[in-house]
Amino acid sequence: MPAGRYVALALTLALGACAEEGGPAGRGRQIYMAQCISCHHSDPSKDGPLGPAIKSSSRELLEARIVRGTYPPGYRPKRGSAIMRPMPQLASAIPDLAAFLK
Repeated sequence: MPAGRYVALALTLALGACAEEGGPAGRGRQIYMAQCISCHHSDPSKDGPLGPAIKSSSRELLEARIVRGTYPPGYRPKRGSAIMRPMPQLASAIPDLAAFLK
């Protein structure tokens, strides 16, 4: 492969990574790192010191826990603690968080 194609491929990959960071999942990751990792693990697929693993959490669960501090009807919590406080100021970030945790 000619050198020019390597450069074009590298540039394409770099721009794709930047676009992902600016998209919903990228914004969700930024919010997660700023708001959630003090209780949840920096890797959302792992349990944190206070909060459980939350990878693949539904948007319904995220909205209930983050905005209202409740659980969706019929949901059984992974942990029985009630430490997490509602953060209604993050209501508009729920779609981005859901995209990151997907």
